[in-house]
Amino acid sequence: MLFLQLTFNTQNYSLQEPYYVRCIKPNEQKSPLLFNDERCLHQVRYLGLLENVRVRRAGFAARIHYSRFLQRYKMLTHYTWPNFHDGTEEDGSKVIVEHMGFADDVKYGRSKLFIRTPKTIVVLEEERRKLLPSIVLLLQKVWRGTAARLLARRMRAIYLVMNCYKRYKARQFMKKVIETFRDVKHSRDLGRNRAWPPPPHVLLGFTAEMKKMHNRWVAKTVLSRIPKEEWEQVRIKAAAMNALRGKRSDWGYRRKWQGNYLASLTDNNQTAPFVSASSNLKNKDKFNKVLFSSTVVKVNKHNKCADRAILVTDKYIYKLDPKNVFKSMSHINITEITALSISPGTDQLVIVHLQNGNDLVVCLTNSSQENRVPEFVGVLCRHWAVTRNSELKVIINPILNCQLGKKQRHIRIEKSQVSFPVFVKNGEDLTLAYP
Repeated sequence: MLFLQLTFNTQNYSLQEPYYVRCIKPNEQKSPLLFNDERCLHQVRYLGLLENVRVRRAGFAARIHYSRFLQRYKMLTHYTWPNFHDGTEEDGSKVIVEHMGFADDVKYGRSKLFIRTPKTIVVLEEERRKLLPSIVLLLQKVWRGTAARLLARRMRAIYLVMNCYKRYKARQFMKKVIETFRDVKHSRDLGRNRAWPPPPHVLLGFTAEMKKMHNRWVAKTVLSRIPKEEWEQVRIKAAAMNALRGKRSDWGYRRKWQGNYLASLTDNNQTAPFVSASSNLKNKDKFNKVLFSSTVVKVNKHNKCADRAILVTDKYIYKLDPKNVFKSMSHINITEITALSISPGTDQLVIVHLQNGNDLVVCLTNSSQENRVPEFVGVLCRHWAVTRNSELKVIINPILNCQLGKKQRHIRIEKSQVSFPVFVKNGEDLTLAYP
């Protein structure tokens, strides 16, 4: 009810003609009987009441300067918004008045516009009030666009400075790299022991790639000094080094690795029977090449030792009897291998772990007392990497575990006064005594 009453009163007031009352202070003592002529005249002149009276007497309700009128009401027509450039301020005021249809209600003075009825001012103010929100939105939009452009300009400047600084740091880093590795081609270690300068964060990935490139260049340079027929031996030694991980100090990398030792007279005085037996096996099982061969001492699930020979090919591991013209006793498919176990010492014990739970436990032997376990490991790891593109698991421990006849055994290693390696039963476990 109160809202309806207020709405009615507001509509009623808008239909009335407003009048203005000017108040003059007659004295400073707030006395009802004291009238200061000089002070009252000063207020009348200051407020322009005499001029207002003359204007009202001439029949005009208000007067306003052309500049102020144009500045206040220029948004009412698109001819004067946002700025009027087609004449003087009086011409701009005339455009507004004629556009609003108030030409009969105004008179034009030399510097001011005279308006007869207050309703004209009310209409002008109402139209102006309606347009102000859209103008405010326009100003907000323009300012937001300006602020966004300023921010974008600052961000572009920041990124430009950052990019220039990054390029500067990259150039400085590359200068240090060039200075560090300038004469690396003529150095003995080919720069492998030289410290790389610390790279900026943005070049960490690039620096890692450069290090890989340097390592490849070093490898290529080293290989160029080695005859091409020895490259495969180098790859096998690299596979052995990677598998041993520095846990076996003496791994025979300085000597030449022959692989098929039983085909050489220095290790085997019965080369002809061995070559004949290996050829027969090759024709029968269709393997491509021999990777490794050696005499061994083998222990079985009954804890019995026997002198045997092993022949490692790209498909099978053969157990041969050297006392019976290297007759094949059995063979193991190389895909059945799951891991290798060796010790960190100088013994020649090798355990080939198999999927069937009956591991191959042997101790390599040779007349020259060479350490050939790393070569055996390197041959299998290299073949595993080439054929399966993965690493063969190699276990290095002082005490080794194995399965013989699907029973878990522990093998300890002891250096003894024996002249030949031998496996000795130690309760449920085994001990390898080697000279």
